[in-house]
Amino acid sequence: MYANTIRSARRNFLTQASAIGATAMLGFGRSARAEPPPETKKIRLVKIPAICLAPEYVAEEFLRLEGFSEVEYVEEAKQYNLSDLLTANRADVTVTAPPSFFPDLESGKQHVALAGIHGGCYELFANEQIRSIRDLRGKRVAIEEIGSGTEYFYLASMVAYVGMNPRKDIQWVPAHTFNGMVELFVEGKADATLAFPPQPQQLRAKKIGRVTVNTAQDRPWSEYFCCLIAASPQFVKENPVATKRALRAILKGADICAADPQRAARFLSERLYETRYPIGLEVMKGVNYARWREANPQDTLRFHALRLHEAGMVKSDPNKLIAQGTDWRFLNELKRELKA
Repeated sequence: MYANTIRSARRNFLTQASAIGATAMLGFGRSARAEPPPETKKIRLVKIPAICLAPEYVAEEFLRLEGFSEVEYVEEAKQYNLSDLLTANRADVTVTAPPSFFPDLESGKQHVALAGIHGGCYELFANEQIRSIRDLRGKRVAIEEIGSGTEYFYLASMVAYVGMNPRKDIQWVPAHTFNGMVELFVEGKADATLAFPPQPQQLRAKKIGRVTVNTAQDRPWSEYFCCLIAASPQFVKENPVATKRALRAILKGADICAADPQRAARFLSERLYETRYPIGLEVMKGVNYARWREANPQDTLRFHALRLHEAGMVKSDPNKLIAQGTDWRFLNELKRELKA
């Protein structure tokens, strides 16, 4: 028992030392020390099976260095409508997909976008008959839920972009679970599905289906964020210092994923987020984690909002929704502070 305690203490020390060393390597830490402490010592983030959200997980030690003594990762057992966790006050910070951002706002779910986090994690897998998005017309497409959820609105935006009507031209097949979408596709009960890590890697390993759209490579999707960092409006209002510190920790995590994908993949494996190191490494190398420094997340939101507005799936003026549901001041400050 004593030996196990020593090993555990050594492992914790090395983890902290690694985080501190990474902070020094990437030139972080000076601005944080000059700020007041966070208004709250507790931060709640969301954990889901998508390992492309690695920056959130890698950020754990950075969050502690930022003054959060209690870091909690909230797991959603059923379907993962992440904004629901914010609305129900079960989480403070989450990651959301830009296309589902506006329908959620219109339905009364409260969240505010703070920054883009990465690009290029989604891949549209289809059978051999489907060679383009237009080929989805009349086909069965597996999503988690009809009328809600990440994949439904992301695919709806894709379909609307090529001039199709997502509500009339697609046979949506609800799977009701994260893994159920891919299972329906594998079983031949759906002709296509939008997969994200580690699902694309698993499908490729089994040589099932073909990639029709890779958002890391194919325009216009490769030019935009696939995921945004969002928070509870109440948390942001009551805890502006904590919000900035939490965002800084996550963006540091993104920089680690971009600068040292091997380290990030080892972290995922050791912490059991993705035990298969080769899959974790493929994701870390394939997803654009440096995008938060390069692109404007508001452009991404406007692009998808216009597509869904044209399709009648977003009723409100997109510009008003963007003004209502975004707060870029923390990102703008951090971009100045964290220049490479």
